[in-house]
Amino acid sequence: MKIGFIIDGEAADAASGATFDRKDPVTGAVATSAAAASLADVGTVVASAAKAFESWSETGPGERRALLLKAADLLESRAADFIRLMLEETGATTPWAGFNVHLGAGILREAAALTTQITGEVIPSDKPGILSLAIRQPAGVVLGMAPWNAPVILGVRAIAAPLACGNTVILRSSEACPGTHHLIGQVLNDAGFPKGVVNVISNAPADAPAIIEALIAHPAVRRVNFTGSSKVGKIIAKLAAEHLKPVLLELGGKAPFVVLDDADIDQAVDAAAFGAFMNQGQICMSTERFVVDEKVADEFVAKFAAKAASLPAGDPRGHVVLGSLVDMKAAERMDELIADAVSKGGVVVAGGKRNGTIVEATVIDRVTPNMRIYAEESFGPVKPIVRVNGVDEAVRVANDTEYGLSSAVFGQDIKRALAVSKRLETGICHINGPTVADEAQMPFGGVKSSGYGRFGGKAVIAEFTELRWVTIEGPQHYPF
Repeated sequence: MKIGFIIDGEAADAASGATFDRKDPVTGAVATSAAAASLADVGTVVASAAKAFESWSETGPGERRALLLKAADLLESRAADFIRLMLEETGATTPWAGFNVHLGAGILREAAALTTQITGEVIPSDKPGILSLAIRQPAGVVLGMAPWNAPVILGVRAIAAPLACGNTVILRSSEACPGTHHLIGQVLNDAGFPKGVVNVISNAPADAPAIIEALIAHPAVRRVNFTGSSKVGKIIAKLAAEHLKPVLLELGGKAPFVVLDDADIDQAVDAAAFGAFMNQGQICMSTERFVVDEKVADEFVAKFAAKAASLPAGDPRGHVVLGSLVDMKAAERMDELIADAVSKGGVVVAGGKRNGTIVEATVIDRVTPNMRIYAEESFGPVKPIVRVNGVDEAVRVANDTEYGLSSAVFGQDIKRALAVSKRLETGICHINGPTVADEAQMPFGGVKSSGYGRFGGKAVIAEFTELRWVTIEGPQHYPF
């Protein structure tokens, strides 16, 4: 499949004619050949978005809502195309790709609902005869950067709310799924968004630093959002800070799953398997540490290991639960994490084997802080269990990480579980539910090295609008 950019509503090749290939991680065949941007292309795409902002920012909420709703329906109608592209570009399973389309459409519909919720307020003033207003206005061109692991969900999320708020957008696609992200832009343009409102640009992996820096630095780009690793997120934050541009960051995670001594173990095991192994553990919210009270640890480990061992892994074209990791480097890293843990006393109770980019659901018991898997985000299906003694140690271990995105607490005493949840340093916490969960209307984001700002719900409006103070005044008495 060959794709170009989408600029001013039209297909466009790179100014240099350069392209790059994304290969299927399972077969090695070329999945997508995409246009590779140069700095000249950056100026072209931003100019298109900036020009379109002049009229798009003045459109009413009804028009924006209608286009977002139409795009949601059209996105769902192209589900088969998205599923094929996700499988070929990222090794995703069909159920995961299908869920991406389902939630992506939901995000567009939630954005449509936001169009009439962008409100202001009248603020009492001490000056007589004044009407003092706080109003929200579109910010301008918004640059969205989404990753490959949930490409439809996160690609749509990067641009839907900005569009609802009256901004124009540029989606800088992931090098690992340029075809999938391009199709999002094509769907929105096919839905009837005016030319230049929705643009998509791609770049070769080696060119990413220069292209991203140029996009952020361009004066017409007024907001930036990025979902990806904490390492790259820090770079994005520094670049945005140099130009005093607000940025919304949703980054890495090391989500703790706390099992208290009164937990329903069967319920916890079911949630644990889903949270740990959905999309091969390649989700920012994936359970990355099981923090289990020693009173129930033996039972939990035995049942969880049996559950993990029952999950088939293989080519995502088959009937499997775990498909491929995104590339061989990611798969080989799983070997390193397992070997390191075992060499230091960790016990592999399920899985542990790899076939190319296919890695089994793997559980390592008796993990300690000196093991890499204790602190590093695996972003794969290798999961550690840390045994603890009591609530206070569970909280300490759960918070013993630089990350703070999602978390879970399992216990039948809800009052105690809620008290534990309040002590966890995360932006999200689920009591008696998995760490992996997402709904378009919820405030989504983390703390610490997991980023700042919130996608989703009404909270996102503040991220993509300018709050202005406007007064309407009459004749007054001035001191001179």
